[in-house]
Amino acid sequence: MEKYIKETVDYLNQKGIKSADIGIILGTGLGQLIGDIKIIESVSYNHLPNFPTATVEFHKGRLVYGIIEGKTAIVMQGRFHLYEGYSSQDVTYPVRIMKALGIHSLLVSNASGAINLNFKKSELMLIEDHINLQGGSPLAFKGVERFGERFVDMSAPYDAGLNSTLKSIAKQHKITLHSGVYASVYGPQLETRSEYKMLKILGADAVGMSTVPEVIVANHLNIKVVAISVITDECDPNNLKPVDVQDIMAMAAIAEPHLIVLFKELIKAL
Repeated sequence: MEKYIKETVDYLNQKGIKSADIGIILGTGLGQLIGDIKIIESVSYNHLPNFPTATVEFHKGRLVYGIIEGKTAIVMQGRFHLYEGYSSQDVTYPVRIMKALGIHSLLVSNASGAINLNFKKSELMLIEDHINLQGGSPLAFKGVERFGERFVDMSAPYDAGLNSTLKSIAKQHKITLHSGVYASVYGPQLETRSEYKMLKILGADAVGMSTVPEVIVANHLNIKVVAISVITDECDPNNLKPVDVQDIMAMAAIAEPHLIVLFKELIKAL
């Protein structure tokens, strides 16, 4: 992996991407933050050595480098998922590249379904903890200790200081920002009624198919992490309706301006 990381970083260096303060991962339907970035360079994932290729139709699939609120940022416009056939090491490879470029903080977004029925479509949830139900770990490979402590402490995977700042920003801007636990499942199928009931019993407030592997690796690399879920559907097992992908995208679009305000104001405060 060290050889692969060096090859990718060397390529980015040749493109003028040499260092960054923060990393940002933009989830499903959440790419409009790019419009607030003064772009210096962007590279398609398929042009990056050793990078996976995004296969989800509503993920752009490019790495963007630029300035936002006075900070240099490396932005994933579109992420990778286990359900695309990638390993957890593939999915988290970009986080390792961001670390090699010097980031100290990682801002993550995703679209998720509300298990907590007090949360409504198009609202936001600050992730304060998570449950890994993906059946594996991105740290379970030979030689992982060369990159950081093998037995990573996960008692507080999301930075308390960044979370506190985001709550203050949300209050100041009158943005509804719930707090809760995110459960990450494998996908790509959605959950059954019984699975939603199980997730509620386990203590999940929202469910999705991403984020947790990236957060684990960020903690492994001593990167501060903050993550926000956009609630795009409500998972009521007693009133379950077929999934409407267009409705999910519409809910993400409604919530996105609030997410952008939160991320921009947080970046300004870093």
